[in-house]
Amino acid sequence: MSVAYAAFGLAPAMRAGEVLADGGYQVHRDFVDFIVDGRPLLHQLSDLDAVSPLASDVPPAIFTAQVRSLLLETHAPLPGGRYIVYGCPECEDLACGAVTAVIQRDGEDFVWRDFAWQTDEHADLALNGYHGIGPFRFRGTEYRHALASLLDGAAPAAPRRRVLLIGARVALLAKLAAALRTIGIGADITRDAHDVSAEELRAYGAVAFGRAITEEERAAVRRTFEDAGVEVAYVDGLAPIVPLLVAQIEHALDPSPVAQRRLTGLVAADGEAGVEVTSPCRVRLTAYRLDRLYRTRTHELFDGILEPGRHRVALDAGAVKGESFLVARTSGSVLVEAMGHGKTGTRTARAAH
Repeated sequence: MSVAYAAFGLAPAMRAGEVLADGGYQVHRDFVDFIVDGRPLLHQLSDLDAVSPLASDVPPAIFTAQVRSLLLETHAPLPGGRYIVYGCPECEDLACGAVTAVIQRDGEDFVWRDFAWQTDEHADLALNGYHGIGPFRFRGTEYRHALASLLDGAAPAAPRRRVLLIGARVALLAKLAAALRTIGIGADITRDAHDVSAEELRAYGAVAFGRAITEEERAAVRRTFEDAGVEVAYVDGLAPIVPLLVAQIEHALDPSPVAQRRLTGLVAADGEAGVEVTSPCRVRLTAYRLDRLYRTRTHELFDGILEPGRHRVALDAGAVKGESFLVARTSGSVLVEAMGHGKTGTRTARAAH
């Protein structure tokens, strides 16, 4: 099979969870993505809300079985030598749809070919094939080393998907903790971290501060983590709005390398949003603010597919008045920005109404 070699690698990735306005939610998932020639394979497919079989929240035995499967040490789970490459992030049921591919050995090499969207045991390449994706030939040594590293401890540690919430408004923190737990992120509430043991501190991936926490109190918390030798992301809560705080925390917990994210830039100023993406993807822009009665106001401003590059999105003036905050989401990334004043991007997109 005369196919040029492609580089194979692995990198941590995330499917961002979300608390929806109608009371529903999307679960947070951490997984290991396939990197082909330096780019996440997921980004080379059509805009897709999916995770690889190498999810960090599955039991170790299942994770090990998935790795062994990709190494072709077990029989293919689907007819025709096909393997699931990406599946539904909510249930991983084939009936919800999955990206599959034929994976085979060719001498010492591994070849991935005939990518397709599949909802039952048999793939229809003519109707649902990803034409133009692959085939990819991977050097056997590089391929085996990358996957085997997930089993021998050489791979990056699993993300610490737990957050310490520090603030004065216990009722708000309780709502935030409940929302985070709903989407799969652990959360604990305290006023400071002075008496928390180093072992407990190592469980946290982020610390979120409420606006009432003083700079001195924040510095004390940072010293506690530093003395314990624990590195965490710190989140300064922008406003007492639960979906906004969830988005800030999701961004802080994103384990993926910045260079391999789809959503890489967000600015909001003078009635426009500047959005930068690295591959074609669906982007949603949502504005949040508190009204005079301290009620949360939510406005969906844009929902559409953007091509790679920088884009300008005109914002509804009525939706972003006063102290407003903008959240941009793709299936795997989320960015948050306070409305300010300044220049935005270069391409123009029309806001959805």
